Amino acid sequence: MTMLTAIRQWRPSRLGLKLFVIILSVNVAISASMFLAVSYSIDRGFLDYLNQAQERRATLLADGLVTRWETQQSWEWLEQSPERWPFIVRFELGQEHRDRPSPLGEARDFSLRAEDGRFVVPPNSGRENSGNWHWLTLQSGETTIGSLGFRPPREMMERMESRFLERQQRNLVLIVISLCVASLLLAGGLSWWLGRRTRALAGATLRLTEGDYHTRLPERGRDELSRLARDFNVLAATLEASRDARARWVSDTAHELRTPLAVLRGEIEAMQDGIRPLNQENLSSLAQEVGQLERLVADLRLLSQSDAGALDIQLAPMDLSDCLASRLADADRWLVDSGLTLTEKIEPGIMIRGDAQRLRQLWNNLLDNSCAYTQPPGELRVTLTTQKGEAVVTWEDSTPGVPEGELARLTERLYRVEGSRSRASGGSGLGLSIASALVNAHGATLTPSPSTLGGLRWTLRFPLLAAN
Repeated sequence: MTMLTAIRQWRPSRLGLKLFVIILSVNVAISASMFLAVSYSIDRGFLDYLNQAQERRATLLADGLVTRWETQQSWEWLEQSPERWPFIVRFELGQEHRDRPSPLGEARDFSLRAEDGRFVVPPNSGRENSGNWHWLTLQSGETTIGSLGFRPPREMMERMESRFLERQQRNLVLIVISLCVASLLLAGGLSWWLGRRTRALAGATLRLTEGDYHTRLPERGRDELSRLARDFNVLAATLEASRDARARWVSDTAHELRTPLAVLRGEIEAMQDGIRPLNQENLSSLAQEVGQLERLVADLRLLSQSDAGALDIQLAPMDLSDCLASRLADADRWLVDSGLTLTEKIEPGIMIRGDAQRLRQLWNNLLDNSCAYTQPPGELRVTLTTQKGEAVVTWEDSTPGVPEGELARLTERLYRVEGSRSRASGGSGLGLSIASALVNAHGATLTPSPSTLGGLRWTLRFPLLAAN
């Protein structure tokens, strides 16, 4: 079983096989291109070089033959001793000290013809036609004494062509085999490396889809796969946090619903048992608990709509200054009963795109939060100004304040700073979450910070109508 697992781990992936085919194809194409380029270079440039070199040899040999003719005044000495021809060629070409002559400067590649056309040294052509040779006229002063023939380099190459091609083909085969082996090793290593990492990613993805959000991938290196592993870990952590938040959300919601339901059940059972009379006062208490349940359900529904992007909001040009000032004026009695003194500074005529009803709900939630948590006698300061194309609302109250570490969690649902679920110190814990959702629906921001009055400051920034 262990061996089977090891074989599966070493089995190349499809990506590795594709990579192997690509590398092999590229290497074979490069080898073929190199062979064709070398062949073209030989056929063109190298042969041109050989032609020039052969002409220089012929000129050098011709000068030596002219000197020898001027000494003898005839070609009879060479006709009578033709065996001297190879030595003369080697001497005149400077090859007399070599054991073997150059393959492009052999005596058989040259021929000598007298001035009357007879061959002093006939061409050693065999099957080759001497008419294809090149002839160089020999002159002594103004007198033509003969002509020197030399074989073209192309014809000399023909006798070496088969051997040359065989050698090149053998070398090409060796190169292709070496490239195939190198490609096999390279592609095999890359296939194993990629296969191992992709299989780990596939396995982690499968576990993630099955709900194991604790899955993490190792982050090694700085390549794209490492970046993918890092993004996967971020996704897993986000899903894990979302699941935990959803679990807390369900638990907190159940707790919030259970408390008023328990009160209702207790009062109804007390009336059924005759402990409490069925009168207007007790019915009003029941109605109060039902009203609190309705508000809680309405808040939950609004938050669910906000999460789904289906919050019912109608944005239109409106006067933010008038909306805020009128709500603060209507809340004067509420603030007095809570022991708070209001200080406001509102610039007139600030226009934004907003929903007046939803903004009034936003002011209500902020007022409710300040009245519920600010110790009397306290102070509430509200200002509205414009800064850099934005309408800035600053809402701050007096003590008690909020610890720095708790500020970022104030808009979490059902979250209370003191960690208590008692309603004696506040509402259900959804007011600030709803305020944040309403602010986001207006394209604005809501930022908490410590207040100079000792309590909490909320800074709201709305885009001005002109900026839109």
